[in-house]
Parts: sequence; structure tokens; C-alpha cells
Amino acid sequence: MNELRAIYTIWKRESIRYVRDKARIFSTLLQPLMFLVIFGAGLGSTLNKGNFGIDFIKFMYPGIIAMNVMGIAFFSTISTVWDREFGFLKEILVAPISRTSIVMGKIFGAVTVASIQALLLLVLAPFIGIQLHILIIFKLFLFMILLALAIAGLGLLIATLMKTTESFGIIMQVLIFPMFFLSGAFFPLTNVPLWMTVLSRFNPLTYGVDGMRQIILNGIPVELAKKLFLYPVPINILVLLGFSAVMISLATVAFNKRS
Repeated sequence: MNELRAIYTIWKRESIRYVRDKARIFSTLLQPLMFLVIFGAGLGSTLNKGNFGIDFIKFMYPGIIAMNVMGIAFFSTISTVWDREFGFLKEILVAPISRTSIVMGKIFGAVTVASIQALLLLVLAPFIGIQLHILIIFKLFLFMILLALAIAGLGLLIATLMKTTESFGIIMQVLIFPMFFLSGAFFPLTNVPLWMTVLSRFNPLTYGVDGMRQIILNGIPVELAKKLFLYPVPINILVLLGFSAVMISLATVAFNKRS
């Protein structure tokens, strides 16, 4: 019972911290809007219905959602570094709870914040010609949670190994954009060089984008689907679950050793 209470308390603290940071909420909502407007208008006029057969903004929309999940989940785990720097982590560690509870509370907090805020982006769907019903929203939310879980596990692993927020920020910047551009958010990964194919397979964002794209673009012709989609939806789910399990396990081991 103490372990569940500890997980809940840490989860609640992470959620409240995010809700109170208005500037952070605004910036994380503004960034995907900028990508949709700038890239959608700039590249859309060149690529619309030429190479894709569908509107480019519709093609890019799942990638924007995935980018939002990734960014928030990553930076939500920076609280681990802050807590270590300012001594709050020591206060938690002396409590009669396991370190695994601390890890799970941190991860659940990051997942909650990332998936709920990404869900807000679905409000944009009607404005870009995408019709969403309850079942589609539910499926998308499932992928948001799975992707957030995978990224939060990776983020917490890195945060556990970092000593300062500055070093964490640098590592995040190095990772975020390569992961985003190698996820298939802007172009299909079905006809790219071998090295890009290999790298994309190790990228959890790839499976989140692919899964959400199939859900949103469900019903397109089979021939077009072969050009745009990578793996069956169940495969995407299994890979995200597997990646999450590995990252969370490694983060727990690293946290136990470093704390």
C-alpha cells in the first residue's frame, strides 16, 4: 500500500508542477502549430497529391502529434535532475519506499502530461479535413500513451545518468531532432536508403508515427497504403511495449545504482 501511495504522490507532484508552468504549456502547444503551418504551407504546395496521393498536412499530422508527445515526455523527466541538484531527491530516498516506486511515479507523471496535452491537438483535426470519431480518438490516445511510456523510460534513463540540467538539455537536443526526422513524420520510410531504414527501426517514434498514421488515414487505397505504412498496427504496439519495458528496466537499474 505504501508503494502505491508513493507512486501516486510522485505522479501527482509531477502533474501539478506541469499544470502550474503556464509558459511551458503554451510553448509545447505552439511548437506543433508552427510545424503544421510552416511546413504544411511550405512543403504542402510542392508535395500535395504529387508523391503522396493525399494532402501533405494530413500525412504530417500524426508526426506532429508524435513530436508533441516526445518533447513533453522527454522534458518531463528533467525533474529527476532538478530534484537531485536541489536535494529533494535525498528527501524522497530516505522514505520507506522502494526506488522502483519513485521511478514509476516519475514515468507515470511524464506519460500523463504528454498524452493528455497531445490529446488537445486533436482539436485541430476538423480544420485540416480529418474526421475523428470516438473509436479513432480512443485508438490514438492508446498510441499516445504507449509512445509517451517509451520516451519517458528513455528520458528517465538519461536523466538518471546526468549530473546537471544543462547536460540533460544538451543530450535531449542531440536526440530529439534526429529521432523526429528519422520517424517518417515528413516522408514515407518505405523507399529510403538502407542506413536510414536501419536507424528508423531503432527509433521508437517511428512506430508511434506509423501506428497513428494508419489510424488517421484508415480507408485509403491498398496500393497507397503500401507506400505510406510500415508495419501492421499490432506490430507497432508490441514494439512500443517492448521498448518501454527495456527502457524502464534500465532506468530502474540505473536509478538504484546512482541514487
